Amino acid sequence: MGSLTRYLCRRLLAAVPLLVGATLIAFLLGVAAPGDPAREALGMSGVREPTEQELQAMREQLGLHRPLAVQYGLWLIKAAQGDLGVSYITKEPVAKELLRRLPHTLALAIGAVLIAAMTGIPLGIWMAARRNRWEDHLGRTVALLLVSVPGFWLAILFILLFSETWGLLPTSGFGGWRELLMPSAVLASGTGAVLMRLSRAAMLEVMNQNYMLTAKAKGLGELGVLIGHGLKNMLIPVVTVLGSSFGGIVGGAVIVEVIFAIPGIGRYAVEAIYRRDYPVIQGYVLFTSIVYVLFNLLVDLVYTWVQPQIRLGGAVR
Repeated sequence: MGSLTRYLCRRLLAAVPLLVGATLIAFLLGVAAPGDPAREALGMSGVREPTEQELQAMREQLGLHRPLAVQYGLWLIKAAQGDLGVSYITKEPVAKELLRRLPHTLALAIGAVLIAAMTGIPLGIWMAARRNRWEDHLGRTVALLLVSVPGFWLAILFILLFSETWGLLPTSGFGGWRELLMPSAVLASGTGAVLMRLSRAAMLEVMNQNYMLTAKAKGLGELGVLIGHGLKNMLIPVVTVLGSSFGGIVGGAVIVEVIFAIPGIGRYAVEAIYRRDYPVIQGYVLFTSIVYVLFNLLVDLVYTWVQPQIRLGGAVR
């Protein structure tokens, strides 16, 4: 077994307690929340004023009459086999519905990461090149504002400006790039601001290294030195933040999907929370946790491309 395979196996095994803990917390929070899933399920069936006998029968049908530990244990065993259960409300398999909605959320998240990387990294490098000038001060101020502004407020502002006032982009829905541009930009704002500040700090540190000074002494232009010699050597912290942010963006797309009416997994989870649909909530938490773990693994693998001297497992040669 190669070092890469061993490393991946170790990381995946270490992630198992994290995933189990995430599902346990989601399960307990769902149980502690007010409301009755049996009443919601009967309401979806047209029974507006169910009797106690009808509620008890529905609880038995949904398996809610069992002890909580038994409910959770049975779900966890099925989840390990790829079965996330059936929605109490729609009666559809949760895994099937998550996979159907996943492309919408992934498209939104990938768009957000691309916008954040294509704006945050170049602007951060530019700010480092213009250190302590008005451009640098302006960039840091903009980054601070973007980190501080709530996503829902920025989404409403974008809708008012780009849709209602200027009529450039649609307010909601999912289709081509025009429908994705505005929600992706909203979702990218915080990550892009962090990348701006981080890229600036990393490039400033790299600019003082001997190899950068040597490249300048050879007569290379400032832009050539920054891109040709500085970019790759400053990418380690940037890649770390960008990779970690992708999992966070997937999990944090809930508000954006609701505001822009995107039928992704985040909106699916919000609807499940309103209806006390336990299997959907648990499936969503497990699904997003797996995405987060996988993208952190991907970040570790990218390290070996950005810096070949880094070896998996922590050994440096």
